[in-house]
Parts: sequence; structure tokens; C-alpha cells
Amino acid sequence: MHLQPSLRQRELIGLGRRLARERFAPRADRHDRDASFPFDDYADLRTEGLLGLCVPERYGGLGADYETYCLVAEQLAQGNASTALTFNMHCLTMLMMGPIADNMTMLPAVRERHEKLRAVKFHEVVEGAFYGQPHSEPVEQGETDTKLGVGGRRFGTNARKVEGGYVVNGRKFFVSLAGAAPYYATPAIRLGDEPWIERTLYLKIPKDAPGVSFPGDWDPMGMRATVSRDMVLENVFVPDDAEVLPPGLFGAMYNAFPHLFLSFSATFLGVMQAAYDDALAYLTGRMPGAPVPHTEIAAKGPAVAEMLFAIESARAMYYRAISEAEVDAPVEAVQRARAAHVTVQRAVVAVTQEAIRICGGRGFLKRYPLERYARDARAAALMRPWTQEIAMQQAWETALGLDGQPGGAGGA
Repeated sequence: MHLQPSLRQRELIGLGRRLARERFAPRADRHDRDASFPFDDYADLRTEGLLGLCVPERYGGLGADYETYCLVAEQLAQGNASTALTFNMHCLTMLMMGPIADNMTMLPAVRERHEKLRAVKFHEVVEGAFYGQPHSEPVEQGETDTKLGVGGRRFGTNARKVEGGYVVNGRKFFVSLAGAAPYYATPAIRLGDEPWIERTLYLKIPKDAPGVSFPGDWDPMGMRATVSRDMVLENVFVPDDAEVLPPGLFGAMYNAFPHLFLSFSATFLGVMQAAYDDALAYLTGRMPGAPVPHTEIAAKGPAVAEMLFAIESARAMYYRAISEAEVDAPVEAVQRARAAHVTVQRAVVAVTQEAIRICGGRGFLKRYPLERYARDARAAALMRPWTQEIAMQQAWETALGLDGQPGGAGGA
């Protein structure tokens, strides 16, 4: 068992840490206050080549695999959690299109076509493009396939096949990077009579395509710089070559690689670390504006230790889970992934609120980042499909052999 990152992983982790501390963190308060998208953070990601983090090296990217991405994302979140969470959408699209797809079953002709199409998309990303990932839908309508443990949800966004492409209609919500990303990797169900999974599509839709709009206000409690408005699709024409994945592969991938959703937890692991580090900085007078010295620092030692115990135990479980991520992972690995996700969900709320408590009343003021960490932490429990309730149901059903498949019960 390798307990240390590789040399290449350490290089990328260091790059992420430097960007987070030197560039993202000084701007995070402004973006949170204004609920504004961090275009400046993305300019830094572009300059450093990190938009191509998960693009294979043969296309000009940095070639990071799933595990490496999660390690880097943990660092980025310590500068701005909203930036890290939106970056997750982009990198997941690259991973799905690249190394995860490479390990999925495809006919030779399908794989050859996918290779041709993704080469163009990868090169666009290396040149500076990035993707949103509008998966959520406010009203789940349409057919559902109960045989699918993950991805068998009701699917409201539909695509009608026409000559040269598809006409897409639907409404997504909580679309992070709404109106900010050049492209959106958008799930849709093709109208037809074939089995559900065969009709799943994953399409590249430009933000300025006719019929695309991002209505609504954005004024949430936390993760404010994600700018996650609705996305409305009204008779949007999408050409055939805009397929991010071959038809049918999106639904199959949800079930074959349920670790997809564990990537969200990297952001919240980073939030925990940031809260811990800043609580120590506050208590020791290293944070600007903090009392020097803090009069009760010795008495608060046990609480600081408890925070560290929570972070390190969550990190240990999470690191093992991401190291086991693979297509068609064994059931015990999927169970550990669920457990890691729930552990991070619980720990990030506990650690961030404890950071404020041990710093005292002034730690609750918005002039310090502790309050922002606590608000951002609340979003962890909303990251479907492995919210705490769903993960726990799937875990016990799998343990008792009631679900019949590694993916577990419940929808995405």
C-alpha cells in the first residue's frame, strides 16, 4: 500500500497549494460577498495549465487520473471552496470523456469515433475552454429504469434525433458556472422506444447556443461563488459531433463508476483543513485582526486536538477510497466510498463550526474566513446521490444483499 503521493502527484499538489494560498484566498471573500463567479481564479487555472489537469498527456494535458485530481482539488479548496467545487464539474467531464471511458466496454467502431470526437474537445480545453455539468433537474419527469442502481433516475431533459444532431429541451437547476463556462456537458434522454440506458446522451452545449438561457437569482447561504442558476434549454440544436460520450455510455458509466460522486468530497476535505489552519492562526495571533495573544489558547488545546482527529480520520478514509476507484469496483470498495463520503459530510460541519466556537465571538464576524467556511460546509450534505440518507440506505441494503448489485439502490 502506497501511503505517499508520487513525485508527479506532489508536484501537482504543490501547484494547487500555491495557487490556493497566493491567488485564490485573497479574492475569496470578495467573490463570496458579491456572489460573483471567480473568473480571475479560472484565469490562473488556465495560465498554469490546470484546465488540462485531467486531459491525457497525448492531447497536451497534464494527465492526472481520478486520484490525483482529488488530491489537487483538496488543495484548491483551501483557497476558495467555490472555485474548487466548480472545477470539479470541469474535471469530472474530462475524466469521464478520457480515462474512465477508456475502461468502459465499447464496440471498436464506437471507440474509434469517440477518440476522434474527444480529441477536438480536449484540444479546446488545453487552449482554455472549460465545462459546467448541469445534471440536476427540478422536476423529474419521464421514464425510469429501476434496474439501474445509479443513473436510473427519471430524466426530464429530452433530445429528439434530427438530421445531423439533436433538438434538446429541458430545465436544469443548481447549474454551477451558470453563464460562465463556454460549454456544458449536459445529460439528456433521447426520445424513443429502446431501453432507457441505450437512450442516455451526454452532450456538449455552448452557453451561447440559440435557446440556452440562465434565468433566476442567485443568493444562497454558502458556496456563493459557484453561481448556480437554472439552465433552460428550448429547442436547442446540438450537432452529432457534440457528443461528449457515445450514446448509452452515460447511463452505463453512472453504474460502473459510482466513485464519480466521491470527487465532491475533496472540496470539503479542503474546507476542513482551511478551517483548522485558520483557527490556529487566529488563536496564535497570526491572523490579521486577531487578538494577540489569545488569552484562552491553552484551555482550548483539547478542542483543537479533536478537530485534528476528525480531519485526519476523514482524510485517511477518503484517501483509501479514492485509491480504490475503478470501473466495476468490488462492492466493498463502493461501500468504503460511501462511508468516506458520509464521513467527510459529517466532519466538515463539525470542524468548521468548532473552529468558530474555539475562536470565540469575534470568530463569527465576517471579517474572518471562519464564518464563510461554516456556511460552505453546509453544502456537503446536498451533494447527491450520496447524501447521508441515501448512502446509509444503500450501505445497509448492500450489506444485507438486498440490492443485488454493487451500485446499490436509489437514484442519482
